Amino acid sequence: MMKSVNQNQIIMKTIITYLLLVLLTFSVNKILAQEDEILTAKIALLEKKKKDVETIERDALKIAVELIMKREESGEISKDEAKALKLAVAEKHAKNIQNKQAILQNTIELLQRGGTDNLNTEMSRIEIAFGGDDSKGDVLFGVKYNSGKQEKVIYDRRTYGDPVIAFGLNNALIENQSLEDSPYKIGGSRFFEIGWAWRTRVFKNSNFLRLHYGASFQFNGLKPKDNQYFVVNDGQAELETFDLDLNKSKFRMDNLVFPVHFEFGPSKLRETENSIRYSLRNKFRIGLGGYAGFNVGTRQKLKYSIDGDRVKDKLKRGYNTSSFVYGLSGYVGFDGVQLYAKYDLSPIFKNAAVEQRNISLGVRFDLD
Repeated sequence: MMKSVNQNQIIMKTIITYLLLVLLTFSVNKILAQEDEILTAKIALLEKKKKDVETIERDALKIAVELIMKREESGEISKDEAKALKLAVAEKHAKNIQNKQAILQNTIELLQRGGTDNLNTEMSRIEIAFGGDDSKGDVLFGVKYNSGKQEKVIYDRRTYGDPVIAFGLNNALIENQSLEDSPYKIGGSRFFEIGWAWRTRVFKNSNFLRLHYGASFQFNGLKPKDNQYFVVNDGQAELETFDLDLNKSKFRMDNLVFPVHFEFGPSKLRETENSIRYSLRNKFRIGLGGYAGFNVGTRQKLKYSIDGDRVKDKLKRGYNTSSFVYGLSGYVGFDGVQLYAKYDLSPIFKNAAVEQRNISLGVRFDLD
């Protein structure tokens, strides 16, 4: 005897639970590795700034000395005064190098001990120019201190949203009946889904685990075989043979659902002085979860001919379909293209003598 739909549900739930446990265990190591990668990148950036400090201060010293020499040549100051000023500015910039590099080195050591780097370094708040424009467009002569507050290093958007489109084959699993014996055409029954999904990073310093959730319209179509169509008899939706030859028989359920998936997969870390970004481009991803929502419409389309005249009937009725829909879904793929499957745990028809549940397999596109 073939397995019942209830047995299929138990098997699917067991498999998904096992996969979630395996992936969550694996994600711990990935999260720790990404945190180490971020720490290494921050320290490397601070080490680079230490080298930049010396270059910036030496350039500033050179400009200051040239200005003193011009004042000496013009007779504004004496040779001894010029010498004293040169020694003073040299000492000043040497101390600047020492102090700024000390700040950066302390920040590095703080990070290595597991602290945070919320300090604003002095070098980011100083502008040096003679006759040039500062960051606000003002003409600047000399040294401008505290010219602009350094922005805190910004991680990539914790949450962002993008459109989602999916389509493919659709059918129904019927109690005590195999899919091969389905009364619906395998190739002719299709589904289409369109919606908007948000992606939220679960952990602060790792993008390996994301929560992917949103809202979608699902259009699940079934095409009965053998010249059949749906009728409702005594509250039961049943397939019956149509009196005439049908050119087309299509049954469609329109649902508004709210999917939620746990998404796993690597991402590429990109760090600059102002931001840290995670990119999913050209990366493998897998999502496991489900959806719940409402049936917003059910309709049937029939096409046939009477005495040579083509007739098209569009019947929009309840057909005793379930008002509340829910199910399991998952996807696996590369970049924004995934193989996508979904299965309704809710029956297609309420209080049916033989329960039927919608099942779909197709492709999904995350347009991120």
